Amino acid sequence: MPNYIDINPELLRWAISRSGLPVDEYSGAVGKWLDGEAKPTLNQLEQFARKAMVPFGYLFLQKPPDEKLPIPDYRTRSSGTVRRPSPNLIETIFEMQRRQDWMREYLIDEGHTELPFVGSASIGQKIQPLSRRMRESLGLKDDWAELQKNWESALRFLREQIERAGILIFINGIVGNNTRRALDPDEFQGFVLIDPFVPLIFVNGSDYKAAQIFTIAHELAHVWVGQSALFDLEATRPADFRVENYCNAVAAEFLVPAAKLEAACPATPSDVDFTRLARRFKVSPIVIARRAKDSGLISQTDFFRFYHDYMNTEAKKQEKVRSGGDFWLNQNTRLGRRFGMAVIAAAEEGRLSYTDAYDLTRLYGATFDKYAQLLQQKGGR
Repeated sequence: MPNYIDINPELLRWAISRSGLPVDEYSGAVGKWLDGEAKPTLNQLEQFARKAMVPFGYLFLQKPPDEKLPIPDYRTRSSGTVRRPSPNLIETIFEMQRRQDWMREYLIDEGHTELPFVGSASIGQKIQPLSRRMRESLGLKDDWAELQKNWESALRFLREQIERAGILIFINGIVGNNTRRALDPDEFQGFVLIDPFVPLIFVNGSDYKAAQIFTIAHELAHVWVGQSALFDLEATRPADFRVENYCNAVAAEFLVPAAKLEAACPATPSDVDFTRLARRFKVSPIVIARRAKDSGLISQTDFFRFYHDYMNTEAKKQEKVRSGGDFWLNQNTRLGRRFGMAVIAAAEEGRLSYTDAYDLTRLYGATFDKYAQLLQQKGGR
């Protein structure tokens, strides 16, 4: 005879609400549990926890836990409210913290010292000199983006320079490698975890590709300011916090220096070709339009008209090309070459168990071995 578990229906309701899934996504028995007409078995409760993406132990608490994010939350949308973080977001942040903690200890053991640029700036410093220092620290010339073939090449080159400078960067649109758990770009576009040895940047890969380079630049500004943050950038605008507005301004100057933009723009504002300038600076036309608005070249009304038209067009394009892509190539952005090589080296040297290496990379057994082989043969590119 099965053993039935006494469970607080309030915790079940909380878990369902937290998951973001409607009740009808669960088994029919859940309705009876909620009404107190029946009790689940241990096996049924474990299945429920997996479906709800909630830690199993939470279901035995006296009341729902008050889950707090471990970093400042600077997200707001036009409604002015911030919704409760989803299980996908919570799990992603904590996974990135585990990776950062491990990498920090690895680098200290290797004799690395603190990175001098982390927290080297303060809010209110002049934006142009700071943007210039950031480019110099990353080994970027003022015209670095213009020298790239296209925006994809610019994004890849920037990612490589960020890693060379000692910053971890992960771009992923799902939780780990679970394609059934997509990260919602309407919930967040990125976050940054500050550490003097190994700052970490995470970009929501489900966001529009052309928007990701601006998110990276915004997160880089947070590294120099030395403040961790979770954020979104609705219409390239951050929430109304001083640090967010400052990092946004630094990011814009980092990618599209105002002097270069003004020199490239025609005398008549109505003749500004956002697409042409976007190809030159290797950013989204939205970034160019926003810079033009900030510089007084176009009105706010014109910017938002262009923004909504452009995003509607991009949404239609993205629906047509949705694909999981190549699994092995995806690992280069999901893990990053620097982090992947460090985990592989530590495992091969016996400094890290393969079980822990699998957990850190979300790659297991033969899959981990094949990725290690490809990364070492091709240099992770």
